[in-house]
Amino acid sequence: MTSGMFHLAGTEDYNHESHFLEACFLCRKPLGYNKDIFMYRGNTPFCSKECRQEQIEFDEAKEKSWKMSSRSLRKSDPNKNSAPSKTSRTGTVAVA
Repeated sequence: MTSGMFHLAGTEDYNHESHFLEACFLCRKPLGYNKDIFMYRGNTPFCSKECRQEQIEFDEAKEKSWKMSSRSLRKSDPNKNSAPSKTSRTGTVAVA
């Protein structure tokens, strides 16, 4: 019997999720032992500088696209450009 904290040699957990350093994030090539692993944004591993650079360029293009779309949404929203309306309420509040 295996517990969640211990792994007994020779037992296999078929529902085992792969460790994040087992394969390149981009091309899924297995990351070998005693080989360089190129990391990006904390815990994203790559097998080569080229794979890492491709992901960086993809992320930058996605961020640029997101920023441009958010700008166009702000320009098209008439409520965003107008002065905020000021509402004041007067009256008495009774608490029992």
